[in-house]
Amino acid sequence: MKKVLTNVIYPDGAYAHIRQIDDPDSTEMPIPVEGLGERLLEFDADARDGGRDWPTVAHTMVGRRRLDNVHECLERILADDVPGDVIETGVWRGGVCIFMRAFLVAHGCTDRTVWVADSFAGLPPAGDRDPDPVAAMGHDVATVNERMLAVDLAQVQENFDRYGLLDDQVRFLPGWFSDTLPTAPIERLSLLRLDGDWYDSTMDALVNLYPRLSSGGFVIIDDYCVPGCADAVTDYRAQHGIDAEIIDIDRMGVYWRKP
Repeated sequence: MKKVLTNVIYPDGAYAHIRQIDDPDSTEMPIPVEGLGERLLEFDADARDGGRDWPTVAHTMVGRRRLDNVHECLERILADDVPGDVIETGVWRGGVCIFMRAFLVAHGCTDRTVWVADSFAGLPPAGDRDPDPVAAMGHDVATVNERMLAVDLAQVQENFDRYGLLDDQVRFLPGWFSDTLPTAPIERLSLLRLDGDWYDSTMDALVNLYPRLSSGGFVIIDDYCVPGCADAVTDYRAQHGIDAEIIDIDRMGVYWRKP
């Protein structure tokens, strides 16, 4: 399933959106290049594995290592009987949520819902707390959304359906997080995966969803390498006295377990 979602079986090229970073351990921010969303790069197995490219076809851009992390967290949740649904905030083409639904099917879990939260229109404008490398290098957010990031709800639902996984255990929350998450009809969560890039998007998810996360549940931050996202995590944890160890996944994403 992971190979299919990352499309390493029939390798697709990647959009030339950044200057490729050769060092897989680097925390350097990617640099946009000319030909955003137009010029294509050849398939790079290492970049795909580490989630450092934007695939043209694959249903996820998080790479194998971050998918493995989701898998490991789900395995632990079932082993320890941690109650609650699972959610991703910021889903792109839906690949991670598709994987989570497939995992529940494989393990016969009929009492957990996969929540799919996204604007389905790309990123909002960067806020005051966000250094904006995209705009700084001449690519405004609207252009990035139009050419690469905006995947509408119908397309994500179709992607679920291609795997036979679009059913009543998948619920969609379309809209900006500040509008949808405060009133989302979610009682408890066992897994909270954040992929909203910006400070406000990350903070909106933490403020509205972390209190619903069960003890023993996991928080995964996909964009911890982005300064605004990392600042939101630091601020929220400080405000609420959270000192659970932050564990690195792949020099880009991190996670911790709620005590």
